[in-house]
Amino acid sequence: MENWDEVRTAFQVARLGTVSGAAEVLGVHHATVIRHIDALEKRLGTRLFQRHARGYTPTEAGRDLLSVAQATEEQFSQLASRIKGQGETVTGELVVTSITGLATLLTPVLTSFQKAHPGLIVRYLTDMRLFRLDYGEAHVAIRAGAIPEEPDNVVQPLLRMRTGLYATRGYVEKHGHPKGPDEFAGHLFIGADSTLSRAPFHRWLRDTVQPEQISYRATDSAALEAALREGAGIGFLSHYLAASDPDLVEIMAPRDEWAAPLWLVTHVDLHRTVKVQSFLSHLKAAAASWTEV
Repeated sequence: MENWDEVRTAFQVARLGTVSGAAEVLGVHHATVIRHIDALEKRLGTRLFQRHARGYTPTEAGRDLLSVAQATEEQFSQLASRIKGQGETVTGELVVTSITGLATLLTPVLTSFQKAHPGLIVRYLTDMRLFRLDYGEAHVAIRAGAIPEEPDNVVQPLLRMRTGLYATRGYVEKHGHPKGPDEFAGHLFIGADSTLSRAPFHRWLRDTVQPEQISYRATDSAALEAALREGAGIGFLSHYLAASDPDLVEIMAPRDEWAAPLWLVTHVDLHRTVKVQSFLSHLKAAAASWTEV
């Protein structure tokens, strides 16, 4: 890429979705933005954007290029801040990604950190896919399960998430309260739709009950939690969420074999930046008080 200006222009168009928005941020005429996009697409021999009445949407090729551009833009900004002696400020964007189901736990941490740094924009992203830290898709990732092994990442333990087996009071009144696996016959369960789920409690459930007993299945943890609270069956839930709901009855207490370790993951290029270190310290201080997680 011999012309970084063109890549930076494409990054801003992808981020904002319009030529006019990118032109305003870059301080150039909208015709310059269009010329940069056209020249970059011609040089690469592929479309980076789909044009439509509402603006520009990146193609798959565009998303690949622009994720790299985002990482480069972030690194340039960090370098410029250090050179200018401004690297001690926590400003710009902080992008944090985690597995689904942690919003209740993490939102107070994220909001309190943002309040402490008013110039900061916080973006909290959850998805079924893993966000690429090496592409600059996030500053900090919170992941569960086996220790992440991607190269160039810094991995630190955060905590172990305790999970128990619960049902609503309405379900227990209608179907009874089983005391353990020996009394599971005739009961309905809520579980992961995919047999590839790595969650230890989902694997335990598949090994413990008949397939037809898992009568409600979903791919998203929020959907599984919603089904549990609606009384669709017996299901797993994080202990800290279940403890705050008086309508839930504990069927089986959290077991060590069901606990999932949570990991803090950062890319080595951004790990030592003031913004990332400040957030990690803030998160770890909050996690120290999570005695019932």
